[in-house]
Amino acid sequence: MKRIGIITSGGDCGGLNGVIKGAASMARSMGACCFIIPHGYAGLYNLIDFDKLTELTDEYIDKIDANLAGSQAGHSRVKVKKIEDPHKYQRIKQGMDKFKLEGLIISGGDDSGSVMVDLTEHGIKCVHAPKTMDLDLQTYSVGADSTINRIAAFLEDLKTTAYTHNRILVLEVFGRYAGHTAFRGGVAADADAIIIPEIPCDFDVLYQHMKTRYFKRIMNSDVRAGAYLMVVAEGIKDASGADIVDENSPEDAFGHKRLAGAGNYVCQQLTKRLKADSAIADLMKKTGMYVKGINEIPEVRAVTPGHLVRCGHSSAYDVNFGKEIGAGAFILLNQGITGVTVAGISGGQVRYMETKEAIKQRYVNTHQVAMYEAQGICFGRQPGKLNSQIEKLTGMIERHL
Repeated sequence: MKRIGIITSGGDCGGLNGVIKGAASMARSMGACCFIIPHGYAGLYNLIDFDKLTELTDEYIDKIDANLAGSQAGHSRVKVKKIEDPHKYQRIKQGMDKFKLEGLIISGGDDSGSVMVDLTEHGIKCVHAPKTMDLDLQTYSVGADSTINRIAAFLEDLKTTAYTHNRILVLEVFGRYAGHTAFRGGVAADADAIIIPEIPCDFDVLYQHMKTRYFKRIMNSDVRAGAYLMVVAEGIKDASGADIVDENSPEDAFGHKRLAGAGNYVCQQLTKRLKADSAIADLMKKTGMYVKGINEIPEVRAVTPGHLVRCGHSSAYDVNFGKEIGAGAFILLNQGITGVTVAGISGGQVRYMETKEAIKQRYVNTHQVAMYEAQGICFGRQPGKLNSQIEKLTGMIERHL
C-alpha cells in the first residue's frame, strides 16, 4: 500500500501522537505516504467534501511532539452505523477513492474499535491501534500508563491539603465500568481505600476502615494532623444498583449516559455515618478538633480532576508503545492483514488479534485485589482472613523458566 489514512477516535489520551508518528515514520521508511483524516469518524464520513488532506511528510512528522497528550489528528465520537444515510459506506469509500487511500489505521478504544469492525465488514481495509486510558481492552492500550501516573500524582498532591485540614478526600476518576485506572492509580499513591465497579461497596465496612485509620493517624501525630484518601471509579453503583449519572446530559453516539457524581455519593454515605455515630464526638474532642455546632465531624470532600487525567503530557511508556503499535499497524496493513488489533511488538514480530476479540471489555482481576487488601487497602468489602488471602495468592503462583 502506498497511501494510508490515519484516524484517532474516541477520548483523547497520552501516547496518541506517538501512534501517528510511528505509523507515518514506518510508512515513509517503506516508500508509502500517510495522511491525517481529521475529526475521527466524522472526518471519514465527510472526506468526500474535503479539498485536501495533510500529508505526514518528513518535515511534518518532525514537528509532531510525541510527548504531548491529545492527538494531532483530532477526535469525535461518531458511530458510523447510526448515521442516517443509507449510502454512508459508499460515501466513505468514495472519499477514500478521491484521495487514493488504500487503507486506514485507526487508533481508538472499544467503541471506536467496534466501528472499525463495522467498516471492515463493509469492505474497508483497516487496522486498529488500541487506545483507551481505561485499560479495559484485551491488550494494553495506549494512554493508560499516562492516566494512571496523572491520577497517582494528583492524589499525592492532595495529601498536602488533606493533612493541613484533617480532611477525608475522595478522588473520582474516569474508567466507566472497569476500575483499572482507579485501582492502579490508587495503589501507586498509597490510597487508603479504592472503590471500583467490580466490587460492590459495603459502606459500613468502608466507614469502619476510614474511622479507625483516620483517628489513629491524628492521635499518633505530634501536631494532631491526619487524613484519609480514597480513589473512586466513576462507574460504581448506588445502593439500588443503578448507575450514578448526570440526568441532564444526553446519551452519546454509543448510547452512554455521562457518569457523574460517584465521588459525591461516597461523600454522602460517609458523612451520613459520621453524623449517626455517637462515638465521633468523643473522638473529635480527644483530637482537639471538636467545636459544637461548627466542627463536630470530620469534613469529607470529593475532588474530580475530570479531563485533567487525560491531558498534558504522555508517559515515556505510552510514547514508546504508541510508536510501536503505530509502526506495527502500518506493517500489517501493508501486508494485507486487516480487521485486526495490534497487540504489541515482541521479538521483532508484530503481535495482533482479531479486533472483535480485542475490544471485549476486561475488568479488574479481583484476585489481584486480595493482594492489596492483605496490605491494608480497603476496597469496600470485608476482606477474608489473612490465611485465606494468602491461599488465594499462592494459588496463583506460576513457575517461569
